[in-house]
Amino acid sequence: MSLASPSIVAPTRLRLPDLLYTTDTAADDVLSGHYDHLLPDGGVPIDERWFTRLHGDDELDVWLISWVPDKSTELHDHGGSLGALTVVSGALAETRWDSDRLRSRRLTAGDQAGFPLGWVHDVVWSPEPTHIIGPVADVAVRAAPTLSVHAYSPPLTAMSYYEVTERNTLRRDRTELTDKPEGD
Repeated sequence: MSLASPSIVAPTRLRLPDLLYTTDTAADDVLSGHYDHLLPDGGVPIDERWFTRLHGDDELDVWLISWVPDKSTELHDHGGSLGALTVVSGALAETRWDSDRLRSRRLTAGDQAGFPLGWVHDVVWSPEPTHIIGPVADVAVRAAPTLSVHAYSPPLTAMSYYEVTERNTLRRDRTELTDKPEGD
């Protein structure tokens, strides 16, 4: 009798490094203007999240997503899909569940993150740090959206949303069918 461990069956032939390479390449294409024709007239909205599909087939979806202040995706997973992102401009704050607590990190332009199966996180726009010295006049500054490229394989079909309980455990709140990235 063999004691070999069973092989892990992945939902896709692609691996996280493949998705990270894909988002990095697509981010470079965004910066080079190859996708300017997909941007909305008047530019990326500054008051609401916006996204567009850059590529889609049976194996892989690639999205350009904008992030603005005060819009959260909530703690969520990507169902049966692997995911990755590359920050194109600005910064994102990611809060993820790490089996017994929430951890946070800040991702700035050029940073990447991969999301294996079971990864539960929330992603939000992150302000640029300010270093203000002396008195400051009241100035209304409109924050520029952060742009990031995301890849999912297989393409998203469902996302589950979670809450942290009083006992510091993770509880699934709901699952939604979707073909859009990172919630609405």
